[in-house]
Amino acid sequence: MASSYGTDADKSSLRSNYLAVRKSLPERTLIESDSSIESALWAFPLFAEAPLVLSYVSFSAEVGTRDIIGRVLAEGRRVGVPRVDAASRTMAFHEITSLDELEPRTKGILEPGADAPLLSRPSQLVGSVCLVPGLVFDGAGHRVGYGGGYYDRFLAFYPGDKIGLARTGMISSNPLPVERGDVPVDFIATEFGVWSCRGR
Repeated sequence: MASSYGTDADKSSLRSNYLAVRKSLPERTLIESDSSIESALWAFPLFAEAPLVLSYVSFSAEVGTRDIIGRVLAEGRRVGVPRVDAASRTMAFHEITSLDELEPRTKGILEPGADAPLLSRPSQLVGSVCLVPGLVFDGAGHRVGYGGGYYDRFLAFYPGDKIGLARTGMISSNPLPVERGDVPVDFIATEFGVWSCRGR
């Protein structure tokens, strides 16, 4: 069910509310929703034909990406996943060839090793797509994440297409609060398909 939190709700409140809702969802619901989101992605040519996919590695009850990463690699396409630098509050994507190359780091989230090839030049990312996590998205593609700002700082200079992954209950029926530096996604993939946020 779509969110009914209004624009007067600040990001901290929204973050707390959506984290609580996500934690309350039965595992079967998560599995079924994520399977439908994955099917929607594979039916979306922009994603299905991208030679390079940048993806977060799902953690806890986030929309799952590990099966997505595995399938993209099995198809012979390239995958980059983020490695966080907590000191500078930045992240960079590194290329992997297998999920086995990941190791637990920041908050236990799986990340590539420091020696994994770095994807830092814009020319390396042209034609790629980036799968973006979030706790809640609105129709214009704005999102509330975990508050670190890592994705917004990366996406500010990212030249490819940005796809948010969201279960239906993670879509707000009201505009979300937007701050300077927030970067909206271009598309949102849900259980019912992928829709464009551009021009909204």
